[in-house]
Amino acid sequence: MLHIFVDADACPVKQEVYRVANRYRLDVTLVANAWMRIPNKPGLTLEVVADRFDAADNWIVERVQPHDIVITADIPLASRCLKKGAQVMGPTGKPFTDDNIGGAVAIRDLLSDLRSAGEITGGPAPLKKRDRSRFLQQLDNVIQSIRRAHSSNVP
Repeated sequence: MLHIFVDADACPVKQEVYRVANRYRLDVTLVANAWMRIPNKPGLTLEVVADRFDAADNWIVERVQPHDIVITADIPLASRCLKKGAQVMGPTGKPFTDDNIGGAVAIRDLLSDLRSAGEITGGPAPLKKRDRSRFLQQLDNVIQSIRRAHSSNVP
């Protein structure tokens, strides 16, 4: 059964995930290092993990199945989930794929080095309305694609 996992601590598109999941009646698990308020609706679960390095990532990777969807901006987590057969999306709607994850890791490492050297300060740009719109459209497309693939595999 298709499930959505959200790397929730800094995820700016949780409300969008709730809307799409509700429309398709999908279960969503938000994984975080600290408690947060989530809507009291069937299918929504908050899993609070220990406040240790990669605890949320490890929890998601241990449970994700092929064709589940993971929402994260964390590139190493995205890579690990792709290896398990999951579909992975960033909060701007950009899909992580086997074809683009290597480049994403390289860019992440380069930017990390530049930040360490003081060449870059600050974080990513705030999410814009068009980013949220692209995210909604992409999440809808991914869900439909997984459902089509699953229904064509059923005899």
